Amino acid sequence: MDAAALRRAYESVLVEVDTGGFGPPPDGELSAEQIVAHLAANDELMSEATEAVLVGSPFAYYDLETIHRPQLDALVSECGGLDGLAALLRATSQKLCALADRLGPAAETPVDTVLREGFDLDVDESLPWGRALDLHTRVHLPMHLAQLRALRRQPHLA
Repeated sequence: MDAAALRRAYESVLVEVDTGGFGPPPDGELSAEQIVAHLAANDELMSEATEAVLVGSPFAYYDLETIHRPQLDALVSECGGLDGLAALLRATSQKLCALADRLGPAAETPVDTVLREGFDLDVDESLPWGRALDLHTRVHLPMHLAQLRALRRQPHLA
């Protein structure tokens, strides 16, 4: 598990969020606010799993984004929009990165993992927890970064 790579992936996402200027999503897609809420909520789940791994407790990790839109909308409302969500994501990502720094050999601990993000990521098996964090770093975060970039409003052509 490369915690430095995880930090860099979050930095890229947070730079994009701070840049702002997002337009509405295409039908059926997540808004910028919902994406950031999803990432923050997911960080909390991944932190719980990492804490369990660190103390030797069994844990199963499920990231089921599409089922939880009402919860994402509630989190968006609770945080008051993108600025509040960005602050939350900073906190949740820092916690997850700090926990990942502590994993060491425990990164090899198998955790029942379910990750489904469109066609890019479909996992339903026991994985070493460090591998699940690596997928989050190399696939999940970049996928949502690309979604955020796609939502950026295009300048009007004169």
